[in-house]
Amino acid sequence: MTDLLYSEEEEALRAAVRDLLADHCDAPGVIARTESDAAHDAAAWKALTEGMGLAGLLVPEELGGQGASHREVAVVLEELGRAVAPVPYLTSAVVATEALLACGDGQLLGKLASGRTVGALAVGLHVAPGGGFRTVRVVDGRLHGELTGIADAVAADVLLVPGDDGGLYAVEAGAVTVTPQVSFDLTRPLATVTLDGAAGRRVGDAEPAVRRALRAGAGLLASEQFGVAEWALTETVRYLKERKQFNRPVGGFQAIKHRLAQLWLEVVNLRAAARGAADALACGGDADVLVAVAQAYAGPVAVHAAEEALQLHAGIGMTWEHPIHLYLKRAKADSIAFGTAGVHREALGALVDLQAP
Repeated sequence: MTDLLYSEEEEALRAAVRDLLADHCDAPGVIARTESDAAHDAAAWKALTEGMGLAGLLVPEELGGQGASHREVAVVLEELGRAVAPVPYLTSAVVATEALLACGDGQLLGKLASGRTVGALAVGLHVAPGGGFRTVRVVDGRLHGELTGIADAVAADVLLVPGDDGGLYAVEAGAVTVTPQVSFDLTRPLATVTLDGAAGRRVGDAEPAVRRALRAGAGLLASEQFGVAEWALTETVRYLKERKQFNRPVGGFQAIKHRLAQLWLEVVNLRAAARGAADALACGGDADVLVAVAQAYAGPVAVHAAEEALQLHAGIGMTWEHPIHLYLKRAKADSIAFGTAGVHREALGALVDLQAP
């Protein structure tokens, strides 16, 4: 039976990442960055990648990576979720990297593993694993078309673009027009990518690469959602122990205890689901089923945790200066990323032969 508990190495990795993010992604700094023109934190990204080598966790050592597994990546994403860190880790080190692993493009994989090159898969963030995705026209090796809802495209150096001929093409960001869209989650900006005769290098077949990338993205997104939910619960409990009403801590009221107990149950169940998905991706288990289970559960729980945090922090939670709004926006945006909970429940039904009436 698989052990879903964290290993000593994973806990050491967590401690190192948490310390780094405490220095680079404190709440006032993240809020200030959302108000600037540069949504991504280049210093934090450099520290995570060049300093710790985390961009190459999924890349084999012979290609310049760390040769680790999805379990370690999940730990990193838990901490990134806990800090709502504005870095393109999920999009570059997971989704784009998985697409290239499916294609076997070692040259570009090495660049992404170093962190000096940021990649983005040019598929809308809302697309679920196995779902249909838009392609661009390929004419004489040149790419033409427009793709919307591309996460972290503004930070990408190279875009992996699916063509209508079935190929996946690597396109330099300088060859396309990237237009920022209004994004609900200010820490993971979306953009429209317009290709007008851009040159692309075919790296492999789009269908299997996109399917693999989106499955890994959905499965590991659950760990990020767990990080968001755990932060919301922990900070709310801490606040309610300190905040007093009628000369007693607000957390001492029975109705509040019941709400927090229910939320704690949901959050620990989310951790189990997220760990199950990460372990299945790492060990080759029934990943399709466990990813669907995790995503069917993760979105509503993360949103519920952030909503409870907002309400139970009362007036201060409604202010822009308090970071709760960042967590609520991340949770809401994540709840439709890589497919909604309903889409994953439907997929799960088909996978386990349990059809709805």
